[in-house]
Amino acid sequence: MIRIDDKFYDRAVMQTMSRRAAAAVGVADHGLSFAVRMSDTADYLSLLLAIREAGASALPIHPSTPHAAARRLATDFGCHRLVTDGFAVEQLGAAGPGPGGLLQTTSGTTGEPKRIIRTWSEIDREIESYVATFHAPETMSPVVACPVTHSYGLICGVFVALRRGQVPHVVGTGNPKYLIARLRDTTRPLLYSSPAMLHAVARLLPEGETICAAMTSGTVLPETWLATIRARTTHLFQQYGCSEAGCVAINPDLTASGDMGLPLPHHRVEAGDDAQPREIVVHTGDRTIRTADLGYTRPDGMLVFVARLDDTINVSGLNVYPKEVEDVVMAMPGVTDAVAFRRLDPFAGERVALAFSAEHDVSPAALREWCIQNLAAHQVPIETVRLARLPRQANGKINRREIAALHAAGRLELSAEDIVA
Repeated sequence: MIRIDDKFYDRAVMQTMSRRAAAAVGVADHGLSFAVRMSDTADYLSLLLAIREAGASALPIHPSTPHAAARRLATDFGCHRLVTDGFAVEQLGAAGPGPGGLLQTTSGTTGEPKRIIRTWSEIDREIESYVATFHAPETMSPVVACPVTHSYGLICGVFVALRRGQVPHVVGTGNPKYLIARLRDTTRPLLYSSPAMLHAVARLLPEGETICAAMTSGTVLPETWLATIRARTTHLFQQYGCSEAGCVAINPDLTASGDMGLPLPHHRVEAGDDAQPREIVVHTGDRTIRTADLGYTRPDGMLVFVARLDDTINVSGLNVYPKEVEDVVMAMPGVTDAVAFRRLDPFAGERVALAFSAEHDVSPAALREWCIQNLAAHQVPIETVRLARLPRQANGKINRREIAALHAAGRLELSAEDIVA
C-alpha cells in the first residue's frame, strides 16, 4: 500500500495500475530505457514499479522540467522512449538494449553532472543492507516529503518502506504547514526530507511540540539548523551517500552535523583519520568510487565529513574548510544563512569570501568583528556579499564554484551591499 497526499492505494490497486502503465508504454519490449516525466505521483510510481519489475531502465525526471529540457536529457542518456503525463510516449531512438536499472545524473554542485546507471540488483543489495542494518524505523511510519524522482526519496523513502512492509506516505507539496498537519495525523512519523524543509518545519512548530523522527540527507546541516531541528525532534537521523553508490552510511543519533554515520555492510569505505583527513573512497561490488569528499573514520567506526575537496580554500598554504566559517557566521544573531567560497588573491593565492543573508540589518563592521573574534586570521572573509536569499537547491546544496564564478564576473545579484573589508 502507498499513500500519496490524502489518497491510499492498496496493493491490488497499485498492481493493476502498474500493469496498465506497462502496457501503455511497452515495458515488455526487451531491454528498453524509459525517461519518465510525469506530474501525477501515483502514475509515476506505478510505472517505475513496472519498469523495475520488468528489469528495464528508468530515467526519472522532475515534473517541473520543461518538455524540451526533458527530451534533451532523455536523448543524452540514449533513452528509447520519453513518457509524459497520461502515459504519452515519444519515440527517441533505436539503440541496443542495456542493463536494467536506474539512470541518474549527479548534482553538478562540484563539477559537470555525470550520467550514471545503477542496476536494479545493485539497488536491491542497497535496500537489503539498509533494512538489515538500520532498525530504528521499523516501528515508525515513513513520510516522504522530498522528490521521489531522486534516489533518496525513491529508494530510501519508498522502496525501503515497501521492503519493510510499511505504507510510505508521499507528500507532494513543499508547504511546511501542510506537512506539519500530515505529521500530526500520523502515528510515530519518520520524516524523510531535505535540510531546508526540516529547518522550516522545526521553526514553525509551536512551542513544546515535537515530531517523532526525521532523516536528513543531501548536504551537511549548518550547526544552527542542527540545533533547531534537534530541539524539535525526538529521533534525528542522517544518511550519507552519492549517486554512484547510493546510501553509504547512516547515523542513528545525529548530534554533530559532520558525523555521517556507520557505513552499510555491503560497502567498504576508506578515509583518513582526524589528524589527516583524506578523500572518502567507497568500494562497492567490483567498483571503486572516489567521492571527492574529504573525511576521516573515528575509532568507533563513525565516518566524519570535513569538506568537499574542491571547496577547500588554500590561504597561503593553510586550508580553510568553508563549513567552519559558515557555522561561525550563522551563529551571529540576525544572520540566517551563509556560504563561504574561494576568491583569488594576488598575495595569498586564495582568500575566503562570503555570501550571507540576514533577517535584520547586520553591519559590515559588526560581521567582521564577529569573524575576527571567532575565527583564525586566515579564515576571516576578506569580502562579504549580502543577498536576500542564498541560491540553495531543494536538497539544501549550494554550488560554491558557481557562486565564486558569478561573483568574479560581477553578476552575483545583490539585495543590499557589496562590502570589501
